[in-house]
Amino acid sequence: MRDPQLDLTRFVRDIPDFPKPGILFRDITPLLGNPSAFRETIARMADLVRDLKVDALVAAEARGFIFAAPLAIELGAAFIPVRKPGKLPYDKHSFSYDLEYGSDTLEMHKDALQPGERVLLVDDLLATGGTVEACCRLLENYQAQVVGCLFCIELAALGGRQRLAPHRVEALLKY
Repeated sequence: MRDPQLDLTRFVRDIPDFPKPGILFRDITPLLGNPSAFRETIARMADLVRDLKVDALVAAEARGFIFAAPLAIELGAAFIPVRKPGKLPYDKHSFSYDLEYGSDTLEMHKDALQPGERVLLVDDLLATGGTVEACCRLLENYQAQVVGCLFCIELAALGGRQRLAPHRVEALLKY
């Protein structure tokens, strides 16, 4: 049952100085722990992108999975996981990228997408945009059409939206 009056920000807990001093962490576990709030979150996120008519939702582990799987059901699309190395059992494409503190690699099964499929990238949080940008680069191997990027929360001051340009970026909650 939808509740358009429900204030979802009530279910995002602020934790100062985590994971290090000066960081204000936006904790979504209260939102995930409340079935009504989580259901409403998925419905509202789906409403932001329904017009895109996507074939597949792609999300990097692990928190992206939490939102992408139910969104895929809501939008009638496939869910495709992007994993860390060593987690996928079949032939895969890989993409390595730099982080502030080192590097990382993402992998996806080679047969996950067909050329031209309409893909929506999903994650829990948009901060600097590095992981989702890496997912976009990984998807270049598939000749798929990235039609947008969807987030539960955006930390606007960190510039992730600009990093993901020219892709359409939607976020349900903005801080």
